[in-house]
Amino acid sequence: MTKNASVKRRYLALFFPWLPAERFTRTAPKPPDLPLVFAEKQRGALRLASIDPRAQALGLRVGMPLADARAQVPDLAIVPHDPVLDLHWLDRLAQGCARYTPLVALDPPDGLILDITGCTHLLGGEAALIEDVDRRLTRLGMTMRPALGPTADAARALARYQTRPAPDEASAIRRLPVAALELEAEAATALVRAGLKTIGDLAARPMANIAARFGADAATALRRLLGDAPSPLAPRMIHPPIVTERRFAEPVASMPHATQILNELVSETIVELTERGKGGRHFRATFFRSDGLARSIAVETGHPTRDAGLVMRLFAERMDALRDPLDPGFGFDMMRLAVPRLEALAATQLKLEGGAVRAASQTAAMAELVDRLATRLGRGQVRKFAAVDTHIPEQAQLALPAIDAAPPTRWPAPDPGEPPLRPFYLFDPPQVIEVIAEVPDGPPHRFRWRRATHAIRRYEGPERIASEWWRRRDNAGLTRDYYRVEDDRGRRYWLFRHGLYDEKPDPRWFIHGLFA
Repeated sequence: MTKNASVKRRYLALFFPWLPAERFTRTAPKPPDLPLVFAEKQRGALRLASIDPRAQALGLRVGMPLADARAQVPDLAIVPHDPVLDLHWLDRLAQGCARYTPLVALDPPDGLILDITGCTHLLGGEAALIEDVDRRLTRLGMTMRPALGPTADAARALARYQTRPAPDEASAIRRLPVAALELEAEAATALVRAGLKTIGDLAARPMANIAARFGADAATALRRLLGDAPSPLAPRMIHPPIVTERRFAEPVASMPHATQILNELVSETIVELTERGKGGRHFRATFFRSDGLARSIAVETGHPTRDAGLVMRLFAERMDALRDPLDPGFGFDMMRLAVPRLEALAATQLKLEGGAVRAASQTAAMAELVDRLATRLGRGQVRKFAAVDTHIPEQAQLALPAIDAAPPTRWPAPDPGEPPLRPFYLFDPPQVIEVIAEVPDGPPHRFRWRRATHAIRRYEGPERIASEWWRRRDNAGLTRDYYRVEDDRGRRYWLFRHGLYDEKPDPRWFIHGLFA
């Protein structure tokens, strides 16, 4: 799509003045039948962080000490303030609003901003869109104050500070109080004392004078509010390159039906991926419920794919592994499948030789197994070792999520007939041991580990590994002398002395790994 710089952008701001109280009322098993306040410790005292409309009607205010609130209204329901739960609920509301536009930004702690440019015609205009948003959020028990504006800052200010109607948006912005600039308290007080009470009063003054007298922040906030300076929006999700969706006149209330529709969306997506010569690495399905909430589930693959069957198997694994299963409620009225991550994937043809076919099939089967395990157990639970360019043994490999790991590289192999140079099990960090050696800088003769003494029958070494002095500011570090040893019971260990005698007077010994 070609971007048109002359397109007039439109923003919709949603302000939820009672979000903590309405979130608590919705989730509490038995909401209290008393004025509700949320308290948190501020500057060493418990103060009101949020209140509900009934508490406000009784004269309580945010920020007042809890003791004063109790003295004023003895019968209060007091709940600890939990901004994390409030933010999580706000994010769920934002996820539901993604049905209107993909550009939805959080305005924490109690607001959302939607970039609705070019989206309103789907619902019959801006008024119809606001009516639909209000209908769904009211069903969730939310009270909102919406406002439209030519910039995100203007829409936000109108939603929060407009107190009386105006003939148009420009007049409404100029009637806003200077508090809409949300400056520091001293700057706001200085504006009022100077007789500048509204945005219109400020806009009538030269911008240079405002910056000189009240600071650059005041001038910048004013310019952003008036649309003279950019006020960029930071959406909670980047718009994915491929999106397919279905809207239903009648909500879909059964999960088998929803799964069938998801299968159709995946098939359509695969066709588009094929046309682009791409493969998907990340697929995200969003189920929009008719009550305004939405739920997303995502699957990832270790390699770009256009295999619809694989993607559906991963979605099935993900749905089966959900602790909180998908609940259609009164039904899904919209479903969307997005592919946020694409990679080039050319058409491939297997060679006719049996070995090549079998090797490719085994590689694909292993990749699918990793994808399914990562989907079911979590992407961080299935890991793969990746080699690191260092000779320090415990830093020579990293355990990365298998789904993100780079293509495997060949590990160094021992010479034919030689034992492995590195143990099968590595202690990280190495464990301290007590060693007796025939000469101070010689090989170990006996060592004590975990309250057991081991007599060494054979040894090999030392393998000297220097420190990475170039990574240290003091260019220092201790050398390690490694020995592969075998005790009198045939058990093999990897020991090292940390430091040479000319580097440290009494170097310590460690056990670093087990060969068998």
